[in-house]
Amino acid sequence: MTARAVFIAADGRLRAPWRIIAFFFLAGLCTQLVGTAFGPLLDSADRIMGASDASRYVVVVFGLLLAHALMLYGLDKRPWSFVSLDGAAAQPRILARGWIIGALPILVPSLLLLAAGWLSIRPSIQGSWLMAAVQVSLFLLPAALAEELLSRGYVFASLREWLGQPTALAITSVGFGVLHLGNPGADARSVLLVILAGVFLGAVLIFTRSLYAAWMAHWAWNWVMAVPLHVAVSGQPMARPDYQVVDSGPDWVTGGVWGPEGGAGAALGMIAGLAYLYIRRPRQ
Repeated sequence: MTARAVFIAADGRLRAPWRIIAFFFLAGLCTQLVGTAFGPLLDSADRIMGASDASRYVVVVFGLLLAHALMLYGLDKRPWSFVSLDGAAAQPRILARGWIIGALPILVPSLLLLAAGWLSIRPSIQGSWLMAAVQVSLFLLPAALAEELLSRGYVFASLREWLGQPTALAITSVGFGVLHLGNPGADARSVLLVILAGVFLGAVLIFTRSLYAAWMAHWAWNWVMAVPLHVAVSGQPMARPDYQVVDSGPDWVTGGVWGPEGGAGAALGMIAGLAYLYIRRPRQ
């Protein structure tokens, strides 16, 4: 193998491993550039969303989108459909389907746990439920999109082209779990559940052919926990005015300090969601 062949594939493009490395480099560089150029303007997002680090996610989203554009148009010569971010992938029915697929696997188990008495509703600090709901909803939107672009955007598409879809799904799902290792209360069980969530969200992407749908599913999952249930999202505490849902059952079912998404109920919900996606997959 020649030195050129180490870097350049038969089709004349940079080989997938080097393209993925280039993407991560560009993602870091673009995020720094966006933060430097627009950081002061985006600081208002912190006030609007009621969180001190809200603008950080907005900066990361724009940085990742810029890195995607540079890779697709500069190195790959590929359209946005390569990463499932084309116009057809953003149809309202696809977005709505993604939202429902993401909401039900965590909402239904949580309601069953409440009915069984393993989750309980307790009073919390006084405040405006509506204001908190709006702020948290806005905060979760860019946070979910940033994680989807990083985990199931260009990297997933390149791995799928290089190693095949199952391997790409496995690698990105494990990476998704690793991203959450530093979250409060993270342990082996919660990280394994996040890896399963990576598989679940990857399946949404695969079967809908839309990264927007995976984004909506991710957002809906987090939204159900943060807004109606008032529990932590991946260990991160959220605003919980007037009431909160607390753990009153075995941690392996309820998720303990991680919240319902760290328990067996969420695992069963995601497995049911995966079964639904497989059954309703496009036949072609």
